[in-house]
Amino acid sequence: MTLTGARIALSPTSAERIDLEIQRGRIRPFGSTASGGPKLDLAGHLILPGLINCHDHLEFNLFPRLGRGPYPNSAAWAEDIYHPNCSPLKEHLGVPKAVRLAWGGLKNLLSGVTTVAHHNPYDAEVFENGFPVRVVKRFGWAHSLHFSPDLVNRCRAVPKRWPFLIHAAEGTDRSAAAEIQELERAGVLSSRTVLIHGVGIGCDSLELLLRRRVALVWCPSSNLFMLSQTLRPEVLHSPIPIGLGTDSALTAHGDLACELQVARNASGLSDADIYAMVTTQAARILHLNRGEGEIREGGVADLLALPDSGRCPAEATQECAPALVILGGRIQLVSDKLASKIHPMFTRHLHKIELEGRGVWHVNVNVSQLVGETGAALGPDIQLAGRRVRA
Repeated sequence: MTLTGARIALSPTSAERIDLEIQRGRIRPFGSTASGGPKLDLAGHLILPGLINCHDHLEFNLFPRLGRGPYPNSAAWAEDIYHPNCSPLKEHLGVPKAVRLAWGGLKNLLSGVTTVAHHNPYDAEVFENGFPVRVVKRFGWAHSLHFSPDLVNRCRAVPKRWPFLIHAAEGTDRSAAAEIQELERAGVLSSRTVLIHGVGIGCDSLELLLRRRVALVWCPSSNLFMLSQTLRPEVLHSPIPIGLGTDSALTAHGDLACELQVARNASGLSDADIYAMVTTQAARILHLNRGEGEIREGGVADLLALPDSGRCPAEATQECAPALVILGGRIQLVSDKLASKIHPMFTRHLHKIELEGRGVWHVNVNVSQLVGETGAALGPDIQLAGRRVRA
């Protein structure tokens, strides 16, 4: 198909009106002659690369926020909230895991995400069978020093061209700060290491991470809820590569759209800096190489369209209300407003969903089936990342 009439993001600060032709899931050279496929008129919209969420636990996004912080570190939080035989964990764990994973994918789709890094085992049966978003597959991971006694072996087993992700320094006490040096002694820190959270990183640790060319993933709303603190300004404004992640609904404020707002309010960073954290820089951190995080000729057609208010791409994400999401050339989401203006051929495979306070969309997910499978355990009041859902 060909997307016509919209402005296309070419950088954080520039966009041009270009017709985008998509063929076999890829973006054809700009200005290509139309192939005769269907055309979708997106006049009045701005097309961005699909956003990248660098950290989520997809199966925990139906859960409410749990805990009464601030805690000194994540281990203290986990000890406080983990009571699987008590409410509300008991009921939520009664929802089949595949169903919970699907809801996590849907949470990301509704905020314009096309690629997500899931910090748990890769479930091919779920993620490669019509999942709403793309889940990073080529990566290694350990949970943390506290919960992964085999982390050195896990790190060594990962192919060298893949990133290795681990929760680290998720706290404000001495034990959290000491984790950076522990990882150094274990030989884990390198240019492929991606540390999740890093709230406990001090000046000495930062210098070490810069020497080792380590990257970070920042989850500000999760940090503020659990620890009442997030990354220090000297870390946020350092040259260290930083991607943005949501974490799960257990601690986060909501989805990636919410996280973008929290990041702006908590950092003093420019819109362009934060935009890179969910596009090009996120792709580099996760070693994605098919064109994710940018719109370029020959790149994968993972795209997000927003109503065009005339702002540059980086500023446009301040209010991330997706009108259209395309994954590998296939339409995964259309807003109710846009659906009413385009030919039904573009929406007939989609299912309606309403998210409290956000809007109504049509998505390539069988929402009624998910609601039915979930309601058996949770009843009719289903909340996705803190917002009620209606099919």
